[in-house]
Amino acid sequence: MADLSTILSTVTAAFLASVVEVVEAFTIILAVGLTRGWRPAFFGSGLALTVLLILVLVFGPLLTLVPINLVQFIVGTLLILFGMRWLRKAILRSAGIIALHDEEKAFASETAQLARQKDERRADYLAGLAAFKAVLLEGVEVIFIVIAVGATRGLTVYAGLGALAALILVIAVGLVVHRPLSRVPENTLKFVVGIMLTSFGIFWTAEGVGADWPGADLALLAIFAVVAAAAWAILGAIRRLQGQPQLGAKS
Repeated sequence: MADLSTILSTVTAAFLASVVEVVEAFTIILAVGLTRGWRPAFFGSGLALTVLLILVLVFGPLLTLVPINLVQFIVGTLLILFGMRWLRKAILRSAGIIALHDEEKAFASETAQLARQKDERRADYLAGLAAFKAVLLEGVEVIFIVIAVGATRGLTVYAGLGALAALILVIAVGLVVHRPLSRVPENTLKFVVGIMLTSFGIFWTAEGVGADWPGADLALLAIFAVVAAAAWAILGAIRRLQGQPQLGAKS
């Protein structure tokens, strides 16, 4: 039985990672809805959700057929790669080397593209396709995150609840403010989630090859601290090389 710290870290990782993905998908859906109407937006989104549900129903049960150590090793390795990709981009954005992702700019770009297509006979089809692609691509990442952080400890339900909470929160806030969630500190979220996913990956990859962590699941807290310190040190080193002031990660 997993302890409370493991459950909380699983839910938190799934929630924060899902917030980032849902915000990006919601931005496209909102652009489609306001530009071409809500029918193609809902149709494209609904079709994508149906495809995602089929993927879960087909491939989810297959995990039970794989030995748990192999699942831990494969998922752990993928999490390290996935988490470090997020962490690398978050560090580079915080250091100003690559541009911050701007949901307002993404919304304006998508809206302009849909507006240019408004006179085409297949305009509604293209709008629905944009919503479909956004939900499908971001949804696949959410599913991977939920399975990755939950499957190795039998906490998929908890990870799923974290992702569902993120979905409900983003939709609720988005419908109230009726605009892209540009105030969501996306880069900060990616920085934190990158640390968490990398830490989970290190923990489970080691368990997959038979290692026993001191303190069992509590070792995750120490791994989080070490990975966070390393990421912060790398960011600080980059900023010193660029002559930037030592400030917190800007989102």
